[in-house]
Amino acid sequence: MKVTGYYIFYTFIWIVTLLPLRVLYIFSDILFLILYRIPGYRKKTVATNLKNSLPEKTPEELHVIEKKFYHHLCDLFIETFKLTHMSDRTLMKHFRVTNTELLDRLHSEGRDIIAALGHYGNWEWLAILPLMTKFKVVSVYKPLQNKHFDRFMINIRSKKGMMLSPMKYVIREVLKNRKNNIRTLYAFITDQIPSRGDINFWTNFLNQETPVYLGAEKVSSKYDMAMVFFIIRKINRGYYDLNIELLFEHTAGLPEHFITETHVKKLEEVIRANPEFWIWSHRRWKHKREQQDG
Repeated sequence: MKVTGYYIFYTFIWIVTLLPLRVLYIFSDILFLILYRIPGYRKKTVATNLKNSLPEKTPEELHVIEKKFYHHLCDLFIETFKLTHMSDRTLMKHFRVTNTELLDRLHSEGRDIIAALGHYGNWEWLAILPLMTKFKVVSVYKPLQNKHFDRFMINIRSKKGMMLSPMKYVIREVLKNRKNNIRTLYAFITDQIPSRGDINFWTNFLNQETPVYLGAEKVSSKYDMAMVFFIIRKINRGYYDLNIELLFEHTAGLPEHFITETHVKKLEEVIRANPEFWIWSHRRWKHKREQQDG
């Protein structure tokens, strides 16, 4: 995206997202026809991922999940862009956090937290979290290759007070916050695709050998942080519920890879319950273990 194209895109999004969500969902329905039917968006990748991940499902069941996924994906695009103008009150109405008392307790105990989550439900609306907890909230992210779109997403995600830290600088962020005695929650999206050179661990995830980043485990165990898992359930169109589940009170001294295996299995459990809300269009299994070992 060149500079001129970026400003055209940004201006278009800024104007269109002034419309209420109920109107924007009409655009989502139109987008669904384009992405799912004409000409289709990564349909082969989605179909292959679903078939390999959920072999117990019949072709008819997989077709239903695939169609629901594309509907959700289009809603997700619209909902993410809508953050450009969403008020705090409106976002709180559409994105509820059901058990902030767990965060309150950990904060009162002077703990830092790692929150593990996946590309499931609507993780972008987590931008509201700084308004609902005493913790400083830092989203640990993998910068996008397109610097203009990367800047656009940073602006959207930080509107409500969320801070962002690239993966490679997260230790620096931890040390700074600890030095200043700022209790912090670090959110890691743990199902991102490692580049081939960053693969140091494989596990079985959704019926397939899968490379997984170890960052959440390394940071949490090094500083003995608590670890929680964010489950973002879609209640209805445009309405989500965040449930915060405690995985570990303390992470220092746990067996190597145990933390990673735990949050990976939790994500798999969540996906299997309602698979249509995970992002199946990612080429999550583009790296093969035998190729890496070779």
